[in-house]
Amino acid sequence: MIIRFINKFQKAQNKYNKSFELFACLFITGFFWIVVSIYFTPFASAINYNNRILESTDFSRQDLTDSSFDHANLRKSNFSNSNLQGVRFFSANLSRSNFTGSNMRYSDLESARLTNANLTNTILEGAFCTNTLFDGSIINGADFTDVYFRTSVRNKLCEVAKGNNPTTGRKTRDTLMCP
Repeated sequence: MIIRFINKFQKAQNKYNKSFELFACLFITGFFWIVVSIYFTPFASAINYNNRILESTDFSRQDLTDSSFDHANLRKSNFSNSNLQGVRFFSANLSRSNFTGSNMRYSDLESARLTNANLTNTILEGAFCTNTLFDGSIINGADFTDVYFRTSVRNKLCEVAKGNNPTTGRKTRDTLMCP
């Protein structure tokens, strides 16, 4: 009788060990994938910088696709050679910022201040620029294809427009539809 009890106990213990091993294996695998997803997120994930003071910040050569900088103070910041496609800069202060060679396709620059900004060779194709201030900005080689802004702003930009965009091959004056 004792021997039967010991045999049943050993069989039950073997079943328990196999179940425990399976549970431990699944737990460790799940934990591994959680750690991987936390530490290896893609760099192109959209980031919210809304309402922040980020004066003189270096964002050069970064992929900030679909990020948001609404109402942020980015005066004198460097966005050169960055991917800013679909980025929101609604009512942001971008005075004296550098956007040289950046991709700003389909960005929202509504009510943004780009006074004295450097937009040399920047692609702004399809950007939304109503009420955007460009006073004193350098736009040599910038591509403004399909950009929507007021006629008065377009006329001011046409006064200083020159060059071709090296990426799209388009003339700045043509993309602004200057007379």
